[in-house]
Amino acid sequence: MSYRAFKRLLGETSLERKCRFLFGAGIVLLITGSFWLYAYLTENLAYEQIKTTCRLLVHEIVRNKHDEWELDQLRPKGDPKQRDSDRNVIAAIGHYQHHWLRGSDPGLESFERDFLKEFASNEEPRDEADRRRPSEKLLYYYGAVRARDGCIACHEKISHTKIKKGDLLGVVRIRMPTEGIVEAVHVNRAVLMATALGTALLIMTGSWIIVRYVIVKPVKHLKEVSDAISAGELNVRSEIQTGDEFEDLSHAFNRMLRNLVSMQDQYRKVNSDLDRKVDELAQANMALYESNRLKSDFLATMSHELRTPLNSILGFSEVLRSSDRLDDKQQRWVRNIQSSGEKLLNLINDILDLAKIEAGKMQVRLEDFRLHDVCDGLLNMFRPLAEKKNIELRGQIDQVIPTLRQDVTKLQQILQNLLSNAIKFTPEGGRVALKAHVESSNVVLTVTDTGVGIAPEEQGLVFEKFRQAGNPLTREHAGTGLGLSIVRELTKLLGGEVFLQSELGRGSTFTIHLPLHLSAEPRLEFDLADERIDLSKAQRVDVRLYANSSPAAAVAPPTPVNATDL
Repeated sequence: MSYRAFKRLLGETSLERKCRFLFGAGIVLLITGSFWLYAYLTENLAYEQIKTTCRLLVHEIVRNKHDEWELDQLRPKGDPKQRDSDRNVIAAIGHYQHHWLRGSDPGLESFERDFLKEFASNEEPRDEADRRRPSEKLLYYYGAVRARDGCIACHEKISHTKIKKGDLLGVVRIRMPTEGIVEAVHVNRAVLMATALGTALLIMTGSWIIVRYVIVKPVKHLKEVSDAISAGELNVRSEIQTGDEFEDLSHAFNRMLRNLVSMQDQYRKVNSDLDRKVDELAQANMALYESNRLKSDFLATMSHELRTPLNSILGFSEVLRSSDRLDDKQQRWVRNIQSSGEKLLNLINDILDLAKIEAGKMQVRLEDFRLHDVCDGLLNMFRPLAEKKNIELRGQIDQVIPTLRQDVTKLQQILQNLLSNAIKFTPEGGRVALKAHVESSNVVLTVTDTGVGIAPEEQGLVFEKFRQAGNPLTREHAGTGLGLSIVRELTKLLGGEVFLQSELGRGSTFTIHLPLHLSAEPRLEFDLADERIDLSKAQRVDVRLYANSSPAAAVAPPTPVNATDL
């Protein structure tokens, strides 16, 4: 029987029932096997004793045969009645019957003829054989009588044949009744079965008592304690006093329960402190969000308000430059006024763009366009500035780029900032290259220059607002440090990523990955000041996850992402 079949037989039952079944079955099998073996050996011993008796009777029968021959030969002229009386006395010895077998006897059975052949064989002769007949309660024993030294002379004289030691002289068949042995065997079997049954019942009863009160009772007690603990009664303890491993298990169980209660108290305190800190963090987050919102609104308002008088300044400076009444010195002053106004206007525009992005008000306007036309227009726009510094400006635009569906204005602004920085920080005689190709479902734009480069420890700072690399060569050039910050924010807004590879003194490479077709998905916008939002249960959100799934939603969180995370 396999383990699965045995498991199906027992089923989902209790430990006590399993032990009773297993112990009972094992005890019955062991006792039955041992008593059956004892009975088998006892019965064989009785029949072996009968064979031993028959083996001894063979010599008695041979002696009686010699006595009969002496009666017939030595006293042939005696009284016949006396001879017959002597024969009856000899034949009546014992309760068995014997017969001398001869091969010519017509009443022999087939197996008896086989015995005679085996007794007379010269190769491996047999000396005895037996045949049991349980139906007749008889045992037939066949014993061979062979010639010995004292038999040779006499038998040669009588039979007139040559005889040697060991030759077969005759076979005796002894018919021994086994009725008494069979009755004794039956009685012995009955006694053994009764003893086995009583022993099995006693052992099973003792095993049941041991299992119930030594094994099952402590286990049930532990189960009751476990159920009480599961119901919330933590003041319950296990009480087992058996002086064995169950008592050790009870002590270990109580220690575990005490540790559990202690840890639960600690966790309760930790959760209370954590809830308090989460509330404080939520309040701080609200304050930060409100501060950031006010800052963005202030920048947006001030930038808008500053552009109005600045446009007037630029307009009047253009009028003054067109006047013929100014001398060279005054013309130079007017150009300075106009140049400073334009720089201030660009700074205000950059601040306004950043404020719109952080406030989530920057709109994405999708349209279909050819990237090749956009890149050619930008190269033509920056080529005079590059030629002025003797910089080689070239473009490598893959002709197989399909039509893009993106915000062309923001893409142009990204490339303008990158090309402007590349030309600004590249010394005379250097090279600037704009490349574009397709990888999978993205378009890859690369701006490479041979400028001053950026040190590795400063590459994470260039994407922050109002930050520039600490290289003295870069500080020689004017700038607010907003260009690359705008590039990063616009790239995220368009569903892409920006990467920087640079080596100090050997130039920089900015790589932009943008999707070919940007889906117009709605942005996730919500008001943190809404009372229905429970900030105590808020979790930290990684903006990059939103940037990969929903490009427009990347601008919703107000906390900026460091450039090192890109």
